[in-house]
Amino acid sequence: MEQTVEQKLKALYELQNIHTKIDKIRQVRGELPMEVADLEDDVLGLETRISKIKGELDDLEDSIVTRKNTIKDAQAAIKRYDTQLKEVKNNREYDALTKEIEIQGLDIQVSEKKIKEHGFEITSKTEIFEAAKAELDGRKKDLEIKKGELDVITSETEKEEQDLQKKADKSEPQIEERLLVAYKRLRKNAVNGLAVVTIDRDSCSGCFNQIPPQRQLDIRQRKKIIVCEHCGRILVDEALTQEVAEA
Repeated sequence: MEQTVEQKLKALYELQNIHTKIDKIRQVRGELPMEVADLEDDVLGLETRISKIKGELDDLEDSIVTRKNTIKDAQAAIKRYDTQLKEVKNNREYDALTKEIEIQGLDIQVSEKKIKEHGFEITSKTEIFEAAKAELDGRKKDLEIKKGELDVITSETEKEEQDLQKKADKSEPQIEERLLVAYKRLRKNAVNGLAVVTIDRDSCSGCFNQIPPQRQLDIRQRKKIIVCEHCGRILVDEALTQEVAEA
């Protein structure tokens, strides 16, 4: 049997109500996966940063050990050259040994300077390392909480969403194909997913532009499908929504 315009409008509005409920469920759940993903990225980034800093600290510690060994070797060389100085037979040998002692002394000074610089670097990087570890611990706790919230919401809403989707799938074949195509196109293009809207304070509740009195009267008469001149959404009167709610 051919549907009346009123029946078509009611079917569209009922479908919109079902989809709005599904949208709200997905919206609540949809924010949490993004938060979880962001926190997972933060944790991964901090772990990478901490690993890098740890590597830099290890390199600095190794460099200090190397420098200390250089100092030991230089001190041993100086001691050896000092002994040799007592046995030199000419000025040339004396000058050569004195030059070697001077070079080893400079190596000791450079190494001592580097050890001090590395010490300052280790202190600075250790502070950064500890701060990053504390931040990582905080992010991991936040991630655990958000994952828990997501699991709870998913378990609570999954069945409700499935039931609503079944209702939507059952309602769609009852709507004229041309109208259903237009409805889906409107929903896809609308930020809030609303394709069928009511008149609120003489305005379209979708885009909030004012609707002329004569057009409002036409909408209330339900003799034809009327769309908003500004946003293209399908318009229904408030009384129709009440009738659908009470049915």
